[in-house]
Formats: sequence, structure tokens, C-alpha cells
Amino acid sequence: MRFAMSKYRSNLPQLSGDLFLTDGGIETTMVFHEKLELPYFAAFSLLNDTNGREALNRYFHKHCQIANAYKTGFILEAVTWRANLDWAKKLGYSKSGLDEMLHKAIEFLLPFRNEYENADSKMVISGCVGPRGDGYMPDKQMSVDEAEDYHSQQIGTFSKTDADMVTALTLNYVEEAIGIALAAKAHDMPAVISFTVETDGKLPTGQSLKDAIEQVESESDQSPAYYKINCAHPTHFENIISSEEPWVQKIRSLRANASDCSHAELDEAEELYDGDPEELAMQYRELRNKLQNLNVLGGCCGTDHRHIEAICKAWTA
Repeated sequence: MRFAMSKYRSNLPQLSGDLFLTDGGIETTMVFHEKLELPYFAAFSLLNDTNGREALNRYFHKHCQIANAYKTGFILEAVTWRANLDWAKKLGYSKSGLDEMLHKAIEFLLPFRNEYENADSKMVISGCVGPRGDGYMPDKQMSVDEAEDYHSQQIGTFSKTDADMVTALTLNYVEEAIGIALAAKAHDMPAVISFTVETDGKLPTGQSLKDAIEQVESESDQSPAYYKINCAHPTHFENIISSEEPWVQKIRSLRANASDCSHAELDEAEELYDGDPEELAMQYRELRNKLQNLNVLGGCCGTDHRHIEAICKAWTA
């Protein structure tokens, strides 16, 4: 077995403030553009399929090429949002089988770093952590201790790979976020905590984003490297953030949806809402005065490489 060694775990380059990109809505791209079946939105299952791997290769090449062209860094996010014990069990994976897939997901990204990394485009590898339950609804809520114990399996496996960090996406209640932050801290993995919000800018539980971030900071001894917002549209949260508030300075990354639809509307959608890449890009740009530390830009549901390039162009114009 190859000896795993992370490159940036002790010094994440995106913390310097340089512009970094990450990918778009990988699950919606695979389903609607690549026409692939994705049970439970589990993209990691594509790693075992020839057509799936080819689609993932196309996807990451397109995104890395944008980073190279615009001389930005890039966060290579593993396709492991659904690769935790509960979701993997539904797909027929044992714990050992899941561990194998987590290793495979990180190893899949290494050739992209080898091909595209240069002095202008640092390539950071991230192990993606998703919610135990549904991404849109705070079901199966755990205590902080339960969440730390549950997510330690996935994060502990990532710590034995080349992953530089872990990114927890689409978290919808604060106890799970705190548990993930503590699990990452216990395994010496830099962690990014990303909350999703409803159209009113609040978590699905009704808690404000401000209170959620401040609670994670307080109960994890400020352990997250930074915070992110994902699976929401800029119009959902632009009115609740102010550059003068300390908690806002902790937000360094954004992966917005292409559509301003609510989670409930997206959940029922049978067609792709990919919106207007140029319009979304300008909405990102308009956030610069409010989110002054924002420097890691990507997309979520409905977005693809077109949106990422438009966002990059608008940001650097």
C-alpha cells in the first residue's frame, strides 16, 4: 500500500487570502448533464463504474483547467458527501467497504494535483463530509457527542490519506457541526464548516447563521479553519450579513445554488434549474463588500464549470 502523506494539512494555502476556486454542483451535473444514475445522490458510487469515472474525469479536468487559466488555486473536493455509514449502508457497503471507498476517493484526486498544480495554482485536497441525515431537513438530530462519534469514522479514515483537510457541506443544525469540528480536531484535520440556510437566511432549525457560527466557535474552541455557506442562493442570505460583525469575518467560502428556489422547491424539481451563470457571478461579486474574507468560490445545486468560470471572471475583473 502506498504511504499516504498530506501536502498542506499544516499550512492551508487558501488562508493566505489568495483566490481559490472549487467545483460546482457535482451531483446535479452527473444526473442532468451526464445522464448517470445516482442513488441517494451518492457520487462516490461512480468510482466503481467505468462510465462514472470517465464522467468524473471530465468534470475535474474542466474545473482544474479554469483554475490554471485564471491562475487561481483550487480545492479538489472528494466525491464523498454521501460516504458516511448510514448512506453507505443503503448502498450495500460495509464499514470496511466504506473505508476502502474513502481511500479511493482521495486517491482519485491525486493525478489532478500532479497534472495541474504549479506556482500560481496550488491544488488542495479535501475530504468532503456530508450530514448524517437529509441535507435539506434537520432529521435524525444528534447531540454533539453523538455527532462527534458518528463522524469520527469518516474523518479518521481521511486522516490516514493524502487529504489536506475536511469540508463538511450542507449542515442544517448546529450540534452536528460542532461534533464534526471536534472530530476533526481530535484527528488533527483542518475543518471547514458549511451551513445551508433557508430563504430567510436562517438554518432549517430556525437558528440564525450568526448564532450557529458563534456557537460552533465557542463549543469547539474556535477549531474550524473557516466557515462556508452552501446550497443556498445569495438572495437568501445577503441581507443578514454585515462586514462589521466579527462572525462574518470567519466566512471564507461560498458555494451557492444556481437557482433562488427554496429547498422544498428544489427537492420536488424534476428539471435542472441552472439559472444564468453571468447573473450568479455578479451576485457573488456584489457580496465582496459584505464578506471581505471571501476567497474560496464554488457552486452547489445546478451549477457547473460554466458558472465557476463566470464567477472567477467577475471576481477578478
